[in-house]
Amino acid sequence: MLLVLMTGCLIASGCANLPDSSAPQALGTIDRAPTSAGPPPPTLGRDPDLLLRDFLQATADPTGNHQTARQYLTPDAASAWDDHADTVIVEKPDTLRESRTADAATYVVRAHKIGQLAPDGSYHAADGTVETRIDMAKVGSEWRIAVLEPGVVIERTAFAKSYRRYTLYFPNLAGTTVVPDLRWVAAPKEQLAGRLVAMLQQGPPPALAPAVRNMLAPPISLKGTVTKANGDPTEVGVGLGGIQLDFTGASTLDPHSKELLAAEVVLTLAGAEVLGPYLLLADGKPLDERYAVTGWSVSDVNSLSSATGEHSRVGLHALRDGGLVSVDDNGSITPAPGYFGSSHNLQSVALSQDGQLVAAVADSGRPAPEPAHTLLVGSYDGTFFPVAQGNTITRPSWTFDGGSAWAVIDGEHVIRAVHDHTTGNVSVQDVDATAIVDAPQVGSVQASRAPITELRVSHSGARAALIAGGRVYIAVVVVRPDGTYALTAPEPVAVGLSTNAVSLDWITADTIILTREGSVDPVQTYSIDGSDWTVEPSQNLTPPLRVVSATPDVQYVADSRAVLQLQSSEPSSDRFWREVPGLTGPSVSPVLPG
Repeated sequence: MLLVLMTGCLIASGCANLPDSSAPQALGTIDRAPTSAGPPPPTLGRDPDLLLRDFLQATADPTGNHQTARQYLTPDAASAWDDHADTVIVEKPDTLRESRTADAATYVVRAHKIGQLAPDGSYHAADGTVETRIDMAKVGSEWRIAVLEPGVVIERTAFAKSYRRYTLYFPNLAGTTVVPDLRWVAAPKEQLAGRLVAMLQQGPPPALAPAVRNMLAPPISLKGTVTKANGDPTEVGVGLGGIQLDFTGASTLDPHSKELLAAEVVLTLAGAEVLGPYLLLADGKPLDERYAVTGWSVSDVNSLSSATGEHSRVGLHALRDGGLVSVDDNGSITPAPGYFGSSHNLQSVALSQDGQLVAAVADSGRPAPEPAHTLLVGSYDGTFFPVAQGNTITRPSWTFDGGSAWAVIDGEHVIRAVHDHTTGNVSVQDVDATAIVDAPQVGSVQASRAPITELRVSHSGARAALIAGGRVYIAVVVVRPDGTYALTAPEPVAVGLSTNAVSLDWITADTIILTREGSVDPVQTYSIDGSDWTVEPSQNLTPPLRVVSATPDVQYVADSRAVLQLQSSEPSSDRFWREVPGLTGPSVSPVLPG
């Protein structure tokens, strides 16, 4: 494997460490150096230690299958090196020189593995150790690398300077919104539009594919290449020239499918700062006559944006003294009408997006061995149905359309309480959570991730964020042909947490917020691929932290004393947790739609 060290790391005899005096940074927080012409070829007469240092910088550029880096190899090594085998991202690499003679040298590199990059650009968070050996030899009078393992190892700061995270958007199965698919790409600006459209055509990763639609799948395809709005194929996506794409087969799509196709393309390109207008054609004619002259813009597809559904008109509520209360902007506390507002035995509550439905976990009041808790579903201002019982029941989570409330019974049994909008009836369906509960088998031993202590369904319905065994995962929500549901392909997030996660929620479609045990950095946010994370302020928080609820604008945490809020829009110097008036006590908790 290859290792890419950041610019200041020298390879010298013995062992050298990267400085660790600064706090760890997520990939997205690292400042990127200005784009240059690329790494230089090998310098003549270079000492092996310095040549290896130069080589480790050159490998940060993937252009032409690492064509510049291959110049640092012997001819045989350059032709044999497999740079597609694996791409691993590491931090704090150590380099140890094992030996050196007049014409040969060997180095061993050890590092902490924090992630892995798939061939399609998908990032997968990891936590482990990687070790690789590099042999060097003289070719004539010049040192070259003679033996190295397949694959590429990239130090995280070098990775962040060469690669950038972009978001592909695919419609959800219902066709009501788009689902983000994060990819890391190293491409110059003039190639980016074509690269992203090609990735859309290739489709989502296999794990996500069952939960989304790809409007660029066959028989729809891109005719020719991506050009500027005037048909110019040069410098596409650079500046204000706009974009033109012609989709073969798209003329037969119905109007809503055409809108979904436009949303998939426009939101993906706009998010990558490839500026419009976007002239979209179907078999040589405008995809939609309304935009034949002006082209499409983000505002034309904004109703399908994943950000649109993240803001609800339903204000803050809370669970206080075992009952549901509403909290207005002036801090006035009012019990909700109906059963849920007059109750005194509720343990957790969830509101539907429109605020009309409630799912709650209540203390059953029954002695052991009878189940200690009951899941209730009902209207905000009316009656309720008991739908499930268990000794433990997680905080419920409503889907965006209010069609079902999800919960986990006794740590392993995931259910959907399905609400029929026509009749008002509620039925319970099991969700296959085998992929979550059963950890990868080690030898003959089947490990378990249980118990699942938190589960939150995303607004798109395509993903679920959950805590299992104290660890954080993002899973895919799959609807099977027979209409049943399953949670599949759990991806670990926040792999470096030193204490158990306690609660989590969605901030946006690609970002979650979590609380964890302890007093050190108890609140953190993570991208859904685990590549970026932010430690949120902890000022005024008193552990233990119990519950977190969030919107893009404001986040709420229940600690040991009260409910506190954190505004996203405030300057970082002024961001600290402020107590919500009236929401004090060790059992009060925030309630937001979702």
